[in-house]
Amino acid sequence: MEKQALLGDEAAALGAIHAGISAAYGYPGTPSTEILEFLIAECEKNAAKGVAGHRASWCANEKTAVEAGLGVSFAGRRCLITMKHVGLNVAADPFVNGALLGIKGGLVIAVADDPGMHSSQNEQDSRFYASFAMVPCLEPKNQQEAYAFTREAFDISERFHVPVLLRLATRLSHARAEVAVGEGRPQNPVSKSEDKGEWMLLPAHARKNYAALIEKQSGISAWSVQRNTLEIEGRDMSFAVITAGLGGNYYNENLEDFVKARGGQTPARLHISAYPLPVDLIQKLCEKAKKVLVIEEGQPFIEERLRGLLPQKPAIAGKLAGFDNEGGGKAPAPRCGELDPDNVRLALGLPPRANILSGATGVTVPKMPGRPPQLCRGCPHADSYETIKKAVAGLESVAVTSDIGCYSLGANPPYSVPETIVCMGASVGMAKGASDAGVKHVVGVIGDSTFLHSGITGLIDAAASNTTMTLVILDNSIVAMTGCQETIVPSDKLRPLVLGLGVDPDRLLELEAKKLLVEENAARLRAEIERPGLSVVIFKRPCIEALRKWAKQSKAAR
Repeated sequence: MEKQALLGDEAAALGAIHAGISAAYGYPGTPSTEILEFLIAECEKNAAKGVAGHRASWCANEKTAVEAGLGVSFAGRRCLITMKHVGLNVAADPFVNGALLGIKGGLVIAVADDPGMHSSQNEQDSRFYASFAMVPCLEPKNQQEAYAFTREAFDISERFHVPVLLRLATRLSHARAEVAVGEGRPQNPVSKSEDKGEWMLLPAHARKNYAALIEKQSGISAWSVQRNTLEIEGRDMSFAVITAGLGGNYYNENLEDFVKARGGQTPARLHISAYPLPVDLIQKLCEKAKKVLVIEEGQPFIEERLRGLLPQKPAIAGKLAGFDNEGGGKAPAPRCGELDPDNVRLALGLPPRANILSGATGVTVPKMPGRPPQLCRGCPHADSYETIKKAVAGLESVAVTSDIGCYSLGANPPYSVPETIVCMGASVGMAKGASDAGVKHVVGVIGDSTFLHSGITGLIDAAASNTTMTLVILDNSIVAMTGCQETIVPSDKLRPLVLGLGVDPDRLLELEAKKLLVEENAARLRAEIERPGLSVVIFKRPCIEALRKWAKQSKAAR
């Protein structure tokens, strides 16, 4: 087998190609972005060679990506959808309903969770969504499994006729390792589903489809039992360890020391890489256990369920509780942030590892000062925030709502302009609500890509009621925060789009975000903020990173 050095994201992408996908869709979001970037790059390479292959493109948001994927599956072909964990919230409607459809071509949703919130607003765990939708979930622990599990996920989807969720996490997505890859299989032929009842969720059909989904659960559960790894032969059954995903790596890293600390006794272990939870294996693992330790990345998904699955009630420890006081002591694993070999070591009851530098040389390694993220030097958003800051200075009753994007950094000094940041598109709806609640001068701030993702519908609401608010759209011509992907609608189409939503042409301004124009732009923006009714102001200037990217592309083309 050929071996390649791949990121976890790239391994999943290559696994999808070798599984014979016909299309891939997604919305950029760290730590998932590199999956679709890899697929788009391979698509472009094929096109340059005149070779027919898969299609791959970014979508307006995660919901439209899943819906496009459903269309591919309806036609009998395989499709991969990519997003980060909070993107699954946006896609929840078609994702959950997709479980009730007669999935024909394999449909896999690769979701990258972000424990530790390196670039996210929460630590939600996508396994809960898979459980809620009652669909299989695969959780690789390394890059090799990311490749293999993605290939397998398409087979599982077609076997049970449901979507399959592939759960990745930051440390896996963004770490590189050697991966052995196999030969690819051909794409499925076009073969549209003939049973309309399987694809129309009118109540009469949906009730039947839901009953069919329930009937599939026994088969899916049996697959899960066969798919997971139970290690009990010659093991100490009084102490059971359950690991999942990346938690398995960190356990293995500490296993030698753990066995030595226990006088040579190796605990019984179950490693879970596939869901639903393998209930039979869990009960077999724990039938003689006095203690059960759960090591899982993300939220205590497994740990919470154990308390209802195990009638003998052994002491269970993990992220919710420790072993002291009959399971009610301090939790040995951190509830917030990521797992790592060191905190798993403490969960196993092992002493902390000595600082290598301090132990060998006596040198104390000082704690490095933190460096908060900041806007790039020369970023157009810096001039836009200076403009907004001057425009609202001295006004009474002001609210500035902002959104998800690199411009979120305007909440930090020296700008400190936004007062709210919640989720994609919320700035528009929150601005409307603040105005309706009686705040006199309300400014919503949203990026061009975020506006296309989730801001359009909020602006329709504001336009329909002519809400007294000013929406500022920061148009830097690119999806900057996630690596400079192209926006789904180019900048020159933004004005007609906004007008088409019902905004008065006399209340739509386009201003150049430029330091020399800050005073002039602030005066014009303030005039709109003080007027009753809805105004939209578009600040335009390309992202400096995008300009560098375009310059490189232009040079390469020459």
